[in-house]
Amino acid sequence: MAINLVKGQKIDLTKGNAGLNKIMVGLGWDPVSSGKGLLGSLFGGGNKDIDCDASAIMLGADDKLLSNKDVIYFGNLTHASKSVKHMGDNLTGDGAGDDEQIFIELNSIPAQIEKIIFVVNIYDCINRRQDFGMIQNAFIRIVDHNTNQELVRFNLTDNYKGSTALVVGEVYRHESEWKFAAVGNGTNDPSLKNMVSRYI
Repeated sequence: MAINLVKGQKIDLTKGNAGLNKIMVGLGWDPVSSGKGLLGSLFGGGNKDIDCDASAIMLGADDKLLSNKDVIYFGNLTHASKSVKHMGDNLTGDGAGDDEQIFIELNSIPAQIEKIIFVVNIYDCINRRQDFGMIQNAFIRIVDHNTNQELVRFNLTDNYKGSTALVVGEVYRHESEWKFAAVGNGTNDPSLKNMVSRYI
């Protein structure tokens, strides 16, 4: 039975789950259905698919990015340590279930990495005039890869109108254990590059 979190809550992943190592982080969202009529054609945005990209930013102490290679996204699918692997880009958000999946092997994460932040941004959001007010049913969930059991789910329920990127959640070290925090904060970053610059 998955534990449903609300924004700001934290939960132990490994403390009460001995042997947990391989997890799948699933992120999903649905585009808000809108009429693609005359106004949508005239003013743009309304007749283009919303392409959301999920990424994982691996951080060292003090929430600092140690290397650009620690950003796992559609252009860098697998970390050098093989501990984080992105399964590729979904261009529209159509269909039920996870839209993008990131696999993590906790025991293989390099010792200098303290936290992995999961973010979602809208591709070309400025030109397309799109924001997360056009997205609904966004969620992040963590699944035990070996048993396929969903451990944690966080449904994002805030109004993200005007936000062009989201910090969805984070997996982080606490002493010898791993925890998950439900973040759910919207930002105005126009691209992943802008989001990453916050951690340099």
